[in-house]
Amino acid sequence: MERSDPRYQAYVEILKEELIPAMGCTEPIALAYAAARAREVLGALPESVQLQVSGSIIKNVKSVIVPNTGHLKGMEAAVAAGIIAGSADRELEVISEVSEDKKAAIRDYLQTVPISIQHIEQGHVFDIIVTERSGDSYAKVRIADFHTNICLIEKNGRVLYEKPLLNEEARRDSRVDRSLLNMKDIWDFAETADLQDVADLLERQIRYNNAIAEEGLLGDYGANIGRVLLSTYGNDVSIRAKAKAAAGSDARMNDSRLLARLRGRHEGLGAAGHHQLRQRQSGHHLLGAAH
Repeated sequence: MERSDPRYQAYVEILKEELIPAMGCTEPIALAYAAARAREVLGALPESVQLQVSGSIIKNVKSVIVPNTGHLKGMEAAVAAGIIAGSADRELEVISEVSEDKKAAIRDYLQTVPISIQHIEQGHVFDIIVTERSGDSYAKVRIADFHTNICLIEKNGRVLYEKPLLNEEARRDSRVDRSLLNMKDIWDFAETADLQDVADLLERQIRYNNAIAEEGLLGDYGANIGRVLLSTYGNDVSIRAKAKAAAGSDARMNDSRLLARLRGRHEGLGAAGHHQLRQRQSGHHLLGAAH
């Protein structure tokens, strides 16, 4: 594929859109992000929280460990973590730094503050509305369509920020056209691309994914599928590939302690690399490494 081919530049841009660093499973992080932003707008510790979410959020969060909470699971834990320990300016790294005192405070908050959950379907597969109340005041934040897309901030009946949500067709038009993706052209791009055009993206992808995979193989996470595969089926390259993918997933979904171990072992990762890391691939079109 020639560099002047429109598909070539489209594929490079798709990689940039899809390969975004995030900490842990991204749906609970998005909940924590919305909760942290609402708490910031409210200006007080919420006395009650209402969470309205689409079905996909319920499915993807209800049994997932929320990072840096001491292995707490579910939507309530994600919201509480964002309220107590979140730094909204850090977006998908909103709860990347949580002290032991804050972890204890998150548990206390869950025990003492009512957090209600309501299923909503408003035409958006990814939809989160967090409403936090303190006394007579409330703050509301809505995230829709993708993990950092805050589309509404409201306080005490006054809209502080709002942007219109796009319909399905317009949402597709706002990003690089995925209909260009097909196996023949993906293979052609992979074989002929100038690596300098994608080097930063792919080097980061390799570092982060390899780090979390190694952590999964060394630690005790979930069902330890990676180690089971290696011990049962041997160590050839196809088994190693499956084992690393499984181990990385187990570590990521089970609140790995990668933060402490990465310091000193992977100095080149930069600030984001000092947290438990994976590459979030926000769609289902994979040009890089798999989940």
